[in-house]
Amino acid sequence: MQLVEPRPSRPIPIRITPLIDVVFILLVFFMLTTRLLPVDYLELANDTASRTSVTGEPLPELTVIASGEVRWREQSFTLDRLVKSLTSAGIGEVNLATTDNTPLGAFTRTLSVLNDGGIETHWQRTRPQTP
Repeated sequence: MQLVEPRPSRPIPIRITPLIDVVFILLVFFMLTTRLLPVDYLELANDTASRTSVTGEPLPELTVIASGEVRWREQSFTLDRLVKSLTSAGIGEVNLATTDNTPLGAFTRTLSVLNDGGIETHWQRTRPQTP
């Protein structure tokens, strides 16, 4: 007595329709469960509440001006020269501020160059001056 039927001599075709259905369901599932953020959104960690003057010297303050240069110690620096000056001075952490007319592109470029240079950067929000 034979319990299993013999295989047919011709190859069995693979039906692709159920496979496509499963892939489509997985695609919809991952699209619905993924959290999408805007590409131009930039998260800035500016929590400096734990820092006080008791913990050490204050961080150097850099100011990005409208031309894209950065002011530090009353001098204007290009980005390449600034990173070299900061690393040669042994500075690995700074506060970054902007003037009122600084474009967003100049700020993000400066932030990226400093982070790529290994300098931890904190964004310091400037308050508008009241007369």
